[in-house]
Amino acid sequence: MRWANFDHEGDVWCGLVEGEAVLVAARGCLSQHLGDLPTLETAARNGTKLALSDVKLRQPIIRPGKILAIGLNYAAHVAESVSFISNDKPEVQKWFNKQSTAANGPDAPIHVPKVSEQLDYEAELVLVIGKYGRHVPKERAFDIIAGVSCGCDCSVRDWQKASPTMIMGKGFDTHAPFGPHLVTLDELGDLGPLAIRGYVNDELRQEAKLSDMVHTIEEQIAHLTAAFTLEPGDVIFTGTPAGVGAGHTPPKWLRPGDRVRVEIENVGTLENPVIAEPDTMRIG
Repeated sequence: MRWANFDHEGDVWCGLVEGEAVLVAARGCLSQHLGDLPTLETAARNGTKLALSDVKLRQPIIRPGKILAIGLNYAAHVAESVSFISNDKPEVQKWFNKQSTAANGPDAPIHVPKVSEQLDYEAELVLVIGKYGRHVPKERAFDIIAGVSCGCDCSVRDWQKASPTMIMGKGFDTHAPFGPHLVTLDELGDLGPLAIRGYVNDELRQEAKLSDMVHTIEEQIAHLTAAFTLEPGDVIFTGTPAGVGAGHTPPKWLRPGDRVRVEIENVGTLENPVIAEPDTMRIG
C-alpha cells in the first residue's frame, strides 16, 4: 500500500494512494495511525476519493520524533568523501541526527542558507518506524518498519566540517525532504536489487543498488536499538551513494533555481526546487 499526508479543507489529512487518486482515510497525520494501518485502510475504502492533482502532498510524517541518518554507508561514497570529510571506511556505524524542523515534503522548496553557499544533496532511502523497538535483533528488524520513502539528506558542507558531530551542517530547516508516499514493505519484496538515483536539473549525479550499503537495514536497526528506543513516527535516512556535489572538482553546490530529484525503483520519485533562504527571522 501507498500512504500519504496531504492538505485538504485547511487541514492535514492522510489517505491511501491508488493510481492518480487518494482515498481519504482520516484527519491528521499518518503518524497517528501507524500501529493500525488495516483499520485505516478500511476507513479509506469507505472514504471520499480525491484526485492527486487536487491536493498538496506533505511528507509522510509531518513532524518526526527523531530524524536519524547514517554517514558513509556506500563504499563508493566513502572513497569520494576523503577529500571533504577525511575519513576511512567505517567499521562502526556513524550516526547523526537531523532536527525535526528540517522535515520537508515533496515539491517543497529546499533553502540555500544565508550563511553558506556549500549546499549539497544526498539521495537516500528513508525508513519510517511503525512500532516501538528496543534491542531488536537483525532478523526482526523489518517488524518495526511501517514502510519506506525517498529522501534527500541535504548537507551544508562547511558547517558540517566545522562540527565533529555534523549536527549543525545536517540540521538546517527544510534540509530533510522525504516522500511523496510511505510505501509498505509487502508491496516491495526484497529491497536490495532496487536502484536508487539522484538527479540535479535532470542530470544523473548518483546511482547505486540498495544492496550496495555497507551496513544493511537490519544492521542499522539492531545498532540503533541497542542504544535507545525507536518509536512510531521516527524517520531513518539510510545513507547515500557516490556522486554528491562535494565529490566533484570543482564542487557542484546547489544553487537557487536548481531542482533535485530522487528516484528509487518501485518506491517513487521525490522532487524539490531549490531557492534562496527567505527572511525567516523569528523571535517568540
